[in-house]
This record gives sequence, C-alpha cells and structure tokens, in this order.
Amino acid sequence: MNEQLLHFLENTFADSELNRLPEKFEGGRIFTSPLIGVVAGDDPIFLKFKEVVGPEHFTPLEMWNECGQEEFPANQLRIVSIVFPFVKKIRDESKNIIQLPRVTLPADIYSVARNYANEFMVYILKQCVSYFQEKGFMAAAGVLNEGYTIVTKGDFYSTWSERHTAYAAGLGTFSLHEGLITEVGCNIRLASVITSAPLEITPPALYARS
Repeated sequence: MNEQLLHFLENTFADSELNRLPEKFEGGRIFTSPLIGVVAGDDPIFLKFKEVVGPEHFTPLEMWNECGQEEFPANQLRIVSIVFPFVKKIRDESKNIIQLPRVTLPADIYSVARNYANEFMVYILKQCVSYFQEKGFMAAAGVLNEGYTIVTKGDFYSTWSERHTAYAAGLGTFSLHEGLITEVGCNIRLASVITSAPLEITPPALYARS
C-alpha cells in the first residue's frame, strides 16, 4: 500500500497545475517527486515531543480526536509524512539573496515558490485524505483542522510539528540549526496525514534517535 500511495502522489505532483510557478518564472514545477515515511500512532517518540517541542504538542491520537474522527486504537493509526522537495532551479536560485541596508531578503523565485506552494500543499493533503477514504479508510490532515494552533505562551511552537513528525517517520535527521536533513536535502516543505489504513512503518533514518 505504501508504494501505491507514493505512486498516486507522484502522479498528482506531476499533473497538478497548482504545482507550477507563474509564467514570470517560466511556469516550471515548484516541487519534484515527493518522499513519504510512515510512523505508528503509538510510537513513544510522540510523548517525547511534548518535552522537546512543547507540552501542548499533540500525540497522533490526540490530533485524531481533535479532527473529530471516530474512536480508533492508537497502535493501529498511521501517520504519513510527505516531503515536498523544491526543484533544482528554485534550490539554485534561492542562493541569490537580496541584501538591503537593514535586512536580507530571499530570492524572488524562492518567495514566490513558497507562496504558491501553500495552495498546492493544501490540495495534496485533501487529495491524500480522499485517497484513503475512497479505499474505505479514515483519514485526516491535522493542520487543516481547528486542533492545529500556534502556542504563543512561553516558547513559540505549534500543536503539530511537521518537522518532528517527518523525523519520527524516518525521513531525516536534525541539523545543528534544527532544520530537517533528508535524502534530498533541507530545501523542502513538509506535511502529514493521519489514517487508519494499515501502511507499513518505515525505519528511522540513519543516525536518528541515537
């Protein structure tokens, strides 16, 4: 089932007009083919995230319930983390930062790509949820539901960290600057879906959780 899901996402990434830069930037793709990783809903690492990220960070079961899903055993839930890798053109040109007297700005193409990417990422999450539902499984995207909030008291964090979820799903390790290093590098976006589908759990990335 993992390979079927990845094939579905690869086709959607390739075909969607939302995964395109505006014509001013030649209209090419924003993201190349995705990566996916899967982690179990009862993985104890999510309890650790309440210490590392913040006490209000949800476990998968807590987020599942916040999304209004039917009661389901945590050990049977699966979290699919999706890596959205920027294409080489965007990665290369993002190095051309704009230096102003008092501020440094990212390259125009990178700013535009990030803004356009937001709509595409929401689309992918909705498509992924529909994909599972059409196969008879339950699914929800935490960041698209009211349970996803930004906690501003004390440390600034969200109730569902896509970086930490991707780490739990074996997609990478953290750099010294807390960015996620994946097999396609750090110039990525991340998203995830929780589902009742019996997906195969992926192993941790090399050096992860040591």
